[in-house]
Amino acid sequence: MTTVGIVGLGLLGSAIASRFIKAGHAVVGFDILPARVAALTAMGGKAAPSAAAVAQSAEAVCTLLPSLAAAEKAVLGRDGILAGARPGLTVIQMSTISPTLTERLAREVADKGLGFLDCPVSGTTSMIDRGDGSFLVGGERGLYERWCPVLESALPRVVHVGRVGQAMTLKLVANLLVALHSAAAAEALTLARKAGLDLDLALDVLNSSAATSAMLRVRGPMIIGGQFPAQMKLDLFMKDIHLMQDAAAAVGAPLPFTDLAERLYAAAQAAGHGGEDLAVVVTAIEKHAAGRRKAPRPATSTRRRAKPSPKSRGRRRPRHR
Repeated sequence: MTTVGIVGLGLLGSAIASRFIKAGHAVVGFDILPARVAALTAMGGKAAPSAAAVAQSAEAVCTLLPSLAAAEKAVLGRDGILAGARPGLTVIQMSTISPTLTERLAREVADKGLGFLDCPVSGTTSMIDRGDGSFLVGGERGLYERWCPVLESALPRVVHVGRVGQAMTLKLVANLLVALHSAAAAEALTLARKAGLDLDLALDVLNSSAATSAMLRVRGPMIIGGQFPAQMKLDLFMKDIHLMQDAAAAVGAPLPFTDLAERLYAAAQAAGHGGEDLAVVVTAIEKHAAGRRKAPRPATSTRRRAKPSPKSRGRRRPRHR
C-alpha cells in the first residue's frame, strides 16, 4: 500500500482519489472547499489542512487543479507542496496546464532534489469512474517505472510519452479532438432534430456506425435530453481550448476548426452555461440556426446584364496612371 496525496478534489480529483482508494492505497487530500474534503473522508480518505500538510504525509502528491495559477500555487506557494515536502517525494502533476509551466514546475521541483512527473489524465469523469481513462506520462524513465504500478492500479492504461512537457502537449491534442468531436455531435444531432428524426433511434444508429465517437457516446444523451450535468465544466474547458491555441501558435500549427469551435463554446459560456458540461455548446448551435432561419435571403436579381454595344466592344478602356 502506498500513501498518495491529492491536491484538488473537484470532479476529476475526486474520481482519481476514489480509484486509488478502491485499489487499496491510502489517500490524503486537500481542497480549498471543505465540502470536497468531507466527500473524500466519506469515501475512506484522510483530510489535510493544506497542500504542504499533504506533502508531509504522502509518498507522492498528485495535483488536479482548475487553473495554471492554482497549480503553480499548490506546488510553489507558501503552503504548497515544496514547503512541506519530505525527502524522496514525487510530485505527479495531473492538472491540464501549459507545457511551458509544466517544464518550469519540473525545474523548481528538481532543484529541491525531488521527483516530478508530467501526468495529465485523459478521459471524462464518468470514464475515470469506470476505470476507462488513461495517464499520459512525461519524465525520467526510471521515475516513470517506479510509479507506473501505482498509477496502473487506478487506471490500467499508463503511457510514457517522453520528456516533461510532451505528455501535456499530447493531452492538449487529445482535448482538441474532444472539443471538435463534442461540437460535431451537437451539430449532427441538431440536424437530426430539425429534420424531425427520432433522436433516440438516430443516436443508437450513429453509435453503431462508422460515425460514432467517444464524445458522441458520452455527450449524445445530454444533447438530445437537453440536460448538461458536468463531466467537464465549460468554464474549465475554455481554459483548455485557449491552451491549445497558445501551444499551436508556439509551433506554427494552424487550428481553423478549433478556432471556429472556440467561438461556439464562448457563445454558450457568455449565455451563462459555464457551469454545465461542454455538451451545452448545442445551445449556441441552435441559437445560430434560429438566427439563420429568421434572416431573409437577399433577393436574387433576374435582370440580364446588358450586352455591350457594337461600338463599345472594340473600345479600349483608358489607362489610369
